[in-house]
Amino acid sequence: MSLGELKMTYREYLQLPEDKRYELIGGRLYMVPAPSVIHQMVLENLGYILNRHVREKKRGVVLRSPIDVYLTEEDVVQPDIIFISQERRYIIGEANIRGGPDLVIEVLSPSTAAIDQTVKKELYRNHGVREVWYVHPVAQTIEICTFTPEGEKKELYARHDEKPFVSAVLPGLQLDLNKVF
Repeated sequence: MSLGELKMTYREYLQLPEDKRYELIGGRLYMVPAPSVIHQMVLENLGYILNRHVREKKRGVVLRSPIDVYLTEEDVVQPDIIFISQERRYIIGEANIRGGPDLVIEVLSPSTAAIDQTVKKELYRNHGVREVWYVHPVAQTIEICTFTPEGEKKELYARHDEKPFVSAVLPGLQLDLNKVF
């Protein structure tokens, strides 16, 4: 939900109260509503699985929202989960992430899904994110969008599918959707 047409910068964004979640997109402030229970459950399950995999393989860092991902002075987002590879740990700052993570995961909610899958997707593509996962808690699916120099590749995985889950950013990840949903 946009809070108006007034443009804002990151410096002004930092002055906002910390008891609410906000995103800054194109200089416009968006309030991020509290996630639903199912959203939180899926987020926790996925975060646990990813953290275990990344730590065992020593691949990098998994972080969960709320965390500011600073893309520009007018674009600061808070994805649900991010992964930053060992090679790109330099983008982790004390107060925020400075640049696009390797992987962004958005657990979709009715109030934010449209922006997540359009405006924020373009931001991610333009700022070096290699892969975005759109997790649909109700449909029990995960759509992976992988960005390459050749373009965008999409793959949809459903809870009861037999096909193996494949992530270009996290090779070898054995993701059982029955343990996510």
